[in-house]
Amino acid sequence: MKVALLGGSRGIGAAIVRHLARDGHEVAFTYFGSAEAAARVADDSGATAAKVDSADRQGVRAWLDDLAPIDALIVNAGIGVTGDPLASDPDEIDRMIDVNLRGPWHAAVDAARVMSEGGRIVFIGSVNGERMPGPGGAAYAMTKAGLIGATKGLARDFGPRGITVNTVQPGPVDTDMNPADGEHVKLMYRAMAIRRHAEPAEVASLVAYLLSPAAAMITGGTLNIDGGFAA
Repeated sequence: MKVALLGGSRGIGAAIVRHLARDGHEVAFTYFGSAEAAARVADDSGATAAKVDSADRQGVRAWLDDLAPIDALIVNAGIGVTGDPLASDPDEIDRMIDVNLRGPWHAAVDAARVMSEGGRIVFIGSVNGERMPGPGGAAYAMTKAGLIGATKGLARDFGPRGITVNTVQPGPVDTDMNPADGEHVKLMYRAMAIRRHAEPAEVASLVAYLLSPAAAMITGGTLNIDGGFAA
């Protein structure tokens, strides 16, 4: 399977690249601000890295056209801007919307143009798309909630070609963005049934399953991997 991964140099993305490469997939991934990390992932996995801004619609489309045909797209690129909405920087919010929502939409549509029958599209969303336990995360939650609607609609649109579209929604995952020793751990764990951070490799395993033949009838779904955070 030829897999394109938008955002794969760190954290969850890097774990997905390594897992899929071990499974024998041909993997190409993008990075933007982490050239050294991307080089390490590429060296470790044998995957191909390309510097592409996930919010640059033309750049992403050119990258996908160069890879065509592909069998799967995973959209992992994302940023988080939180804080009092009355004091937030509108430009930062717009940038988050571009990366977290507009970019994934256009990437999925453009990928479908060059995707094989029976292909796979997986968005990496967030459990915050369905549950925001405290103040300051409204704009971030909005972008992740938008992926749920896109998933359901595109599953209908691409279903006649056997292309599945799903969103994986992690809860707390031990990454640079949300480390297991971070300041908000106690607050997050109070809402969880299994009170620990997930490992990036656990999220990668779920993505790998969605790319497998066994998942051919799973589409339009949001799959939580959150220790019961949204339960």
